[in-house]
Amino acid sequence: MRQADDRMLVLAPPGAGLTRQDWLTREIRRAILDGRLIAGALLPASRDLARLHGVSRGTVVAAYGQLADEGYVRGQVGRGTVVAARLAEPPRARRPQPVPALDPGLSARGEALARPRFPMVPPAAGTQAFRAGQPDLEAFPLGLWTRLAARRSRLNQRGLLADGDPRGYRPLREAIAAHVAASRGFACGPDDVVVVGSVQQALDLAARLTLDPGDQAVVEDPGYPAAAQVLAAAGAVLVPVSVDAEGLDVADALARAPSARFVHVTPARQAPLGVPLSLARRMRLIAWAAETGAIVFEDDYDGEYRFAGRPLAALKSLDRADKVIYAGTFSKLMFPGLRLAFVVLPDRLREPFAAALSLTARHAPLMTQVVLADFITEGHFGRHVRRMRVIYGERAEALNAAARDYWTGLVAVPPIEAGLDIAARLLRHGDDVAITRRAAAAGIETRPLSVWRQDRKGPATPGLILGFATTPPAMIRAAAAGLARVLEAAPRQ
Repeated sequence: MRQADDRMLVLAPPGAGLTRQDWLTREIRRAILDGRLIAGALLPASRDLARLHGVSRGTVVAAYGQLADEGYVRGQVGRGTVVAARLAEPPRARRPQPVPALDPGLSARGEALARPRFPMVPPAAGTQAFRAGQPDLEAFPLGLWTRLAARRSRLNQRGLLADGDPRGYRPLREAIAAHVAASRGFACGPDDVVVVGSVQQALDLAARLTLDPGDQAVVEDPGYPAAAQVLAAAGAVLVPVSVDAEGLDVADALARAPSARFVHVTPARQAPLGVPLSLARRMRLIAWAAETGAIVFEDDYDGEYRFAGRPLAALKSLDRADKVIYAGTFSKLMFPGLRLAFVVLPDRLREPFAAALSLTARHAPLMTQVVLADFITEGHFGRHVRRMRVIYGERAEALNAAARDYWTGLVAVPPIEAGLDIAARLLRHGDDVAITRRAAAAGIETRPLSVWRQDRKGPATPGLILGFATTPPAMIRAAAAGLARVLEAAPRQ
């Protein structure tokens, strides 16, 4: 039996963050894998190796034990520790090859998921003028929320530490059902509701449950890029359909994709243009779904925030054939870090959806659901939404006024009637991505409208998505003046 000599155990210096035992285990493992220690080689006695590398004998014994557990070495009574004989052929040393930008082993669905056109990145710290898609986090009653969470913790309910119902905490589902009946104009029961981590998660599951590869799915154009990518990743053939002053052009959708199996639509406030889907088009879309059996996914991302009158009734309120999946989110109504949303499902999808959710995510965080249920049932949620509706309405009016004062001839801003942001059209500049970059350099955060275009072949309408919810009126005016300076200085395209 060959004795390992010192040259075979030349070890790299210990790295930061590793214990001596972990370091020694790693280095001996490497020596075995790269062939310096061959099968059957006798390792040094623990006392000798400890003295050689300045560690305790116990450290060496523990390292040998770990390597034995992993199958690299074995102990022989009276002979010491030897390298195991049944190791896989060690890899040959070779010149490192360049790592491709995208792993070629990804599936087609994996590539679609790994190439987001609209990647979600953490927002910059602090309040940014015109940040889109985010509520005012400073206005959320965080102290109240913290007290509710602390109260639940003090109750010492150990049942909340166990797994929960995949459909969600039942009192929360009851509260959501009551909320949509009062605010969104349709009745449902808690068994129709499933709590999820996000609308994106719900859309992904709905697409995988109802679409086969090659099925057509209608998406709004312009429309939410991430929704289109989720459907494409599920194997759907996307049919982008234009949006006008009445929302999705339903007649065009039916003409171009009469056999479509899925429609993603934002009827309360079209994303990103902000127009509601007209009643006539709602009726036609519902009738078509009833005739064909297609699923309509109603993405109601911020329909609660309508500044004049009550929020518009949901498309689901017209759904007599039970073909609409209604999706709502608390990210816009409360705060994005909550990561809770919900769907109201057609009867035939209730059990399959819950089963799929149990398989892929088990359930949304239970303790957070419990606190949210308390927040809603004790009336805090309703008061918060009503308060924020007033605040956002004032900020929308401030943006309208600032646009009149600073952007005449530069930016066309439509009337703002709802939501957290607005799509404004650039009048002198054709490259909204370049304008967005120039604005960012001036400390003004916007999004280019062209990113939302689904049909990449046709001409794009240049514009900016301007958020107003996070920005106080005085800051809106200052930022509007700053954006005007950016536009005046930018070359026309």
